[in-house]
Amino acid sequence: MANEPSDPVKKRLWITLVVLLVLLVAVAVFIAMLGGGEMAYESPDYRVVETMGDVEIRQYESYLVAEATVDGTLETAGNEGFRILAKYIFGANQGERKIAMTAPVTQEKAEGTKISMTTPVTQERSGDQFIVRFMMPSEFSRETLPEPNDPRIRIEEAPARRLAAIRYSGRWTKDLYDRHLAALRDTLRDHGCEAVGEPVWARYNPPFMPWFLRRNEILTAFREVATST
Repeated sequence: MANEPSDPVKKRLWITLVVLLVLLVAVAVFIAMLGGGEMAYESPDYRVVETMGDVEIRQYESYLVAEATVDGTLETAGNEGFRILAKYIFGANQGERKIAMTAPVTQEKAEGTKISMTTPVTQERSGDQFIVRFMMPSEFSRETLPEPNDPRIRIEEAPARRLAAIRYSGRWTKDLYDRHLAALRDTLRDHGCEAVGEPVWARYNPPFMPWFLRRNEILTAFREVATST
């Protein structure tokens, strides 16, 4: 008898959870009907040259990036860098051409050139800071990209290089990042290689994408480890 007053509360809680689950599934189905879990953004060109379990060895072509160095933690620096770079591609630049963005990303009216959104947004540690990068659409060259209004933004070229990559879905948390970075390094070590330099965190989806549909990656340069004979 003492538990009876709590039964209606439990019932309402279960109903709420079921409704939320149904809504979450509906959102996932809707996104899948629009083209799956990944947005139709241009991405860097690469080819997979080898597979090591869950790790891909990729050969990337060179491409231009807009980048900014920001303070913050692994989880907060990306948001700050995204805001800085998003203003640039949404029109905070010196130019006259207007370039339509790739749907379904929304765009706002602004003076200057509008630059198509691409994926992924990458983040790499630099000392006590992070470098956040947007790939620039392949239709641009260094000469034709508009000059950023924000002096914190630099236009650089990411060189052609070979990287090891591990892909995972889920929330953008340091715990999930650390676990997959450890798995990436362990796999390389099991195949006679070791990671070198700072890893790169790549996120392909906007924040409204359900966490279980997000494409996240960690990439790293690597080298073969000499074995004693």
